Amino acid sequence: MMRERESSDEEDDRENLIPQNERVNDHSKSPRRSPFQIDDVKDRFALGRRFNLNFGKRYFLAIILPVLVLVLYFTTDIKNLFQTTVTSIKYDGSVNSMRESELRALYLLRQQQLGLFNLWNHTQVNDTSSTATGNSLESSPGFSSVSRSSLVEDLKSALLRQISLNKQIQQVLLSSHQLGNSLLTSDNFTDPSLGGLGRCRKVDHNLSQRRTVEWKPRSNKYLFAICVSGQMSNHLICLEKHMFFAALLNRILVIPSSKVDYEFHRVLDIDHINKCLGREVIVTYEEFAERRKSHLHIDKFICYFSQPQPCFLDEEHVKKLKSLGVSMNKLEAAWNEDVKKPKKRNVQDIISKFSTDDDVIAIGDVFFADVEKDWVMQPGGPISHKCKTLIEPSRLIMLTAQRFVQTFLGDNFIALHFRRHGFLKFCNAKKPSCFYPVPQAADCINRVIERANSPVIYLSTDAAESETGLLQSLVVFNGKTVPLVQRPARNSAEKWDALLYRHGLEGDPQVEAMLDKTICAMSSVFIGSSGSTFTDDILRLRKDWGSASLCDEYLCQGELPNFTADDE
Repeated sequence: MMRERESSDEEDDRENLIPQNERVNDHSKSPRRSPFQIDDVKDRFALGRRFNLNFGKRYFLAIILPVLVLVLYFTTDIKNLFQTTVTSIKYDGSVNSMRESELRALYLLRQQQLGLFNLWNHTQVNDTSSTATGNSLESSPGFSSVSRSSLVEDLKSALLRQISLNKQIQQVLLSSHQLGNSLLTSDNFTDPSLGGLGRCRKVDHNLSQRRTVEWKPRSNKYLFAICVSGQMSNHLICLEKHMFFAALLNRILVIPSSKVDYEFHRVLDIDHINKCLGREVIVTYEEFAERRKSHLHIDKFICYFSQPQPCFLDEEHVKKLKSLGVSMNKLEAAWNEDVKKPKKRNVQDIISKFSTDDDVIAIGDVFFADVEKDWVMQPGGPISHKCKTLIEPSRLIMLTAQRFVQTFLGDNFIALHFRRHGFLKFCNAKKPSCFYPVPQAADCINRVIERANSPVIYLSTDAAESETGLLQSLVVFNGKTVPLVQRPARNSAEKWDALLYRHGLEGDPQVEAMLDKTICAMSSVFIGSSGSTFTDDILRLRKDWGSASLCDEYLCQGELPNFTADDE
């Protein structure tokens, strides 16, 4: 049709041009042609010949095409020839599957792009922060463990994540093709994270090489523990330091009465401590009172801290002790020591100042005491024993925590201690602050999720629902929201907490706090709150139990809050 149109256009042009030329060259009128002219006869003959030729070609094609089809039919496997174009593509099945695979692959490519951009932005932020703040980050809580090697590990982890994501994209694209599975099985590529090379592996603290002291108390020589500062976690740390003092002074430690302190027997396995040392090194107040009968007297009260008040002991606590029938001599200060500015002390300082032949002594609250810190805080503690740790949750709490993990979490979960209540003022009083806006906290959590590759997070928090709800909406991995699991309210249909209910421990806030600690200590990866003794106690358990991970860290460790409110 196009040729005919072009030919027609050329003929029209010639009809228009030739007469003009003729008029230019010959001004006379052209004569009329005779019907018997030879040119007309030739044109007719050519036209007839062209018609016969076209008709012959059509006739030839009509004969030859069926012959060719028959030849192809008997010499070619038509089924195999058209298999990939016809048979393998079912319009209502395979086509839709391929389209879904392509859309899924596009989505994953978008996620990969965002992941690479986030990695790039994170490196830019780190460079800017270190340039702008100089060494200020190095003095921030928990930053001592953040080093150049840690940043390299972060980079490795991010690259492994992108490699894994790339392989997932390949799988999606190949899944709708018959050759997909064979290509995947023949692929020599191995995801490094599957080979145990992931960053979040367990830490080997080599407990057998730790420095220890033997605890061999003399009979009828006691150290009366007194702890008054802070909440339960502070008191547990205070007890741990008292145990170290008792070992150095060769004394039996007396656990405080529940009438003046927490009900430690409900949350701690006290018998476990004696079993670990193979001898009696610790007794409850009730056992002590039974042995001493009517002579409940502290023979010597030597105060470790002299300021802001002797032994860091207030009048209310003294009254509680006296109400138990405990009497005491006048308080004496071992040295000039301020709670706000404790001095570094060593073993010889303790032995020289607190050694005495008196049967019962007390030294007051020692939570803030700075004595052989590296020795006391080492994994496994400073005392020689045959267990992983001396201070650990009671058996009932341990079993309940295991049942909760088996019910809701499984073996691969992240635990998050998200301290908020009263933490804003506490953190902002420190320089730099340790209180992070929820979106920034979520971003930090997401980076840990990428390294740990865990499907669920256990949330231990005192935050309001408004904060936890926002946090939940922002914690995302691979385009999916990662659930933040909290302990549910009591339900008779659920049996994971039946032990606590049967033993009358259900609803006890201290039992629930210890249960939270235990669950967190069992996690694959732990994210804590810097400056919280609740977090510190979890980290102690994780180190002692061998559950500590290379990915354990404080929330947004090494970062400054992107917004900080002014002081009052």
